[in-house]
This record gives sequence, C-alpha cells and structure tokens, in this order.
Amino acid sequence: MIDKNLNYGRHHIADFLKKSLPYTTVVDLGAGQGDDLMLAKKQNPDAVLYALESYAPYVKTLKEKGINVFSVDLEKDRLPFEDESIDVVMINQVFEHVKEVFWIMHEVTRVLKVGGHFIIGVPNLASLHNRLLLLIGNQPTCIQNDSAHVRGYTRNDFFKLLDSGFPGGYKLEQFGGSNFYPFPAVIAKPLARLFPTMAWSMFMLLKKERSYMDDGYAKFPITKQLETNFFTGPYSR
Repeated sequence: MIDKNLNYGRHHIADFLKKSLPYTTVVDLGAGQGDDLMLAKKQNPDAVLYALESYAPYVKTLKEKGINVFSVDLEKDRLPFEDESIDVVMINQVFEHVKEVFWIMHEVTRVLKVGGHFIIGVPNLASLHNRLLLLIGNQPTCIQNDSAHVRGYTRNDFFKLLDSGFPGGYKLEQFGGSNFYPFPAVIAKPLARLFPTMAWSMFMLLKKERSYMDDGYAKFPITKQLETNFFTGPYSR
C-alpha cells in the first residue's frame, strides 16, 4: 500500500536541480545507483557528475553510467575537490546514517562555490506516523536501534546544525516533504504537499551565501566541548 519510492523525493530533487541552473559540476554524497545524478544530467547534459560511493555493486553501476566515482569515507576523508569548486552538492537519505555530521558539513561547505546550491533529503523524525508511535511509547521508524540509522532530524533541528558552524551562511530557497505514512501514494502525495513538516521525509534547497573562512563546523565540537570523540580533521585530538 505504501509507496516507499516516494521517500526519496525525486520530484523535489528534479525541481531543486532546475532551480539550481546553470551548473556545470554536481557531486552526490552516497550516490547509490546514481538516480539523483541522472536527474542532474537530464537538466544539463554537459554537466560533470561526481559520485562518492563505496558499495561495490553501486560503484560498478555508476561507472557504467559514465559517472566519475570516488570511494572515500565521508566521515573522515577530505572530499577530493578544491575549495569553492563545485556548483551543486546533493546528499539524499545519507545524513541519518552518519555520526560525523560536523566533518561532512565542513567538507561540503569548503568545496561548494559561493552562490552554489546544497540539496538535502532526510527522514523526518517529526512525521505524523513517528509522532503517533512516540505517543504510544514506540520507537520512531527513522531512528530504530536495529537499523542503519544513527541520527534523527526535524526541520528546526537541521537548521540548528546548519548554523552551528556557519551562522547565516546558508539561505533556504525551498522546502518540501514527500510521502505520508501510512497512506497510499494517491493520498500521501497531496498530504505531503499540504503538511510538509509532517511528511515521511524532508527536502531542502539551500544556497551558500558567502565564503567559508574559519572552519567553523570542524571546530564546533571542540569549542562547544561536546565531550564526544568527533572527527574534526586537523583539529582532532
């Protein structure tokens, strides 16, 4: 009954990419089989596409599609791009899988051009079905301890993360929701449009407003004394 393909919000990704034109370089972090990158290619056939992906079957598929693939560890490696060299960075259904969000934000912000766009999709901890599950004492589906997810996000909390190391550095240009559990697609689609902050997943189109100069994301766990062994690149203990 539930169409889980809607969780990836590809109608939002396509719309965000259209609004990000013109672009010539697009990077997808955790690119999977390259579906989002193919949407970027459709908008601009001349765009150079880069995928960061380590799962061997997906790497093979990406290369067959003519996509440049780098198998790096997002949580501790530098992205293989120069400062302010990328027009669009995408990360769809990946942030919930990682601990090292400050390092990833540091690297994304380092390589993204001023005026470039950051496209994000994450499961929504505050979706209607997750609120109902908590109400009856059950774990939200997006942050269950026997799954691969290690973080949960709401709209406001994600904006706190954005501002943590780069206050005012990103401008929200568009926000949307996709899928609406436990309803079938014919009902889920209009509900997600009407109530995006209660949809299964959230999607954001962000624009980088200024240069990133002070390594704020990498330094954040140290300056705030988070008392957790986060990876912070050259600032790591």
